[in-house]
Amino acid sequence: MTFATRRALLGGLAAAPLLARYGAAQAQGTWPDRPIRLVVPFGAGTTTDALGRILGDALAKDVGQPVVVENRAGAGGNVGAQAVAQAAGDGYTLLLGTNGTHGINSSLFPNLGFDPVKDFTPIAPFVTTPSVLGVPVALKANSLAELIALTKEKPLSFASAGNGTTGHLSQALFNMRAGLETQHVPYRNASQAITDLIAGRVDGMFYHPLGLKPHLEAGTLKALAVTSAKRIAILPDVPTMQEAGVADFVVEGRWSLYGPAKMPADIVARLSRATNALLADPAALRTLRAQGVEPVGGSPEQLAAMTRDEIAKWRPVIAAANIRPD
Repeated sequence: MTFATRRALLGGLAAAPLLARYGAAQAQGTWPDRPIRLVVPFGAGTTTDALGRILGDALAKDVGQPVVVENRAGAGGNVGAQAVAQAAGDGYTLLLGTNGTHGINSSLFPNLGFDPVKDFTPIAPFVTTPSVLGVPVALKANSLAELIALTKEKPLSFASAGNGTTGHLSQALFNMRAGLETQHVPYRNASQAITDLIAGRVDGMFYHPLGLKPHLEAGTLKALAVTSAKRIAILPDVPTMQEAGVADFVVEGRWSLYGPAKMPADIVARLSRATNALLADPAALRTLRAQGVEPVGGSPEQLAAMTRDEIAKWRPVIAAANIRPD
């Protein structure tokens, strides 16, 4: 082998890693070259489904490829979340996760099937909504303080849309923070629970604002508090739980964008920017607020912290109340 040949060979070997990295970068630079799947872990027609379609349309416009919403319902969102956890982290499979899939469920289900931290790449917080504490108009309590006093005289019953739902957990947290013992009455669906609440068969219910607002406007229910950190635009006269006297009480349903683990950083950054751009658009905000939600937004790092905080928040509540899924 001549010196020139040896030098050419060694030069080629030295350049091989650089060429490999260049080739990978070139391949990654083509993302996305096909449709993206956005898994919604609840059924069609739900709030999560509606939000997924709004977000999917915005992402599609930004990346120039269709974003196909795939409803994978079951086990409180775990079925859809597990499907994404098992997918390749190539940017072609995403999840509209909730504070259930990435917070509550890790303490609620003994065999989750995925790790909400290790098996996902956080991309961006999306939107949030509180619950409203609604009671029948006939109940002799026109404030949260009066409700607490009434409960101490005779334990009251609280409806929810099922074991382990945000409404159920709000009631359990209410018991802990206010030192109460209230009875939980789970229903198979929220509509039946609201019907019984209006009729006075149960004494209270934590539920999302859009679900209770028509009944509040009709005068068949009254709102004593909202569970958000601040008052909400659609019920500006209703105090927060903290304003009404229950300290350290904030419960908000949260939707966020996640991908499988090990997604490329540049793809994560692109999707995060697109999500935050949607939340900065006035027309999009009007559409989202019509769904009863408020924008959150933020970085992947902020979403990672939110996820860890949500897991830690609910673990002691679920354990103390001995809550089990339906």
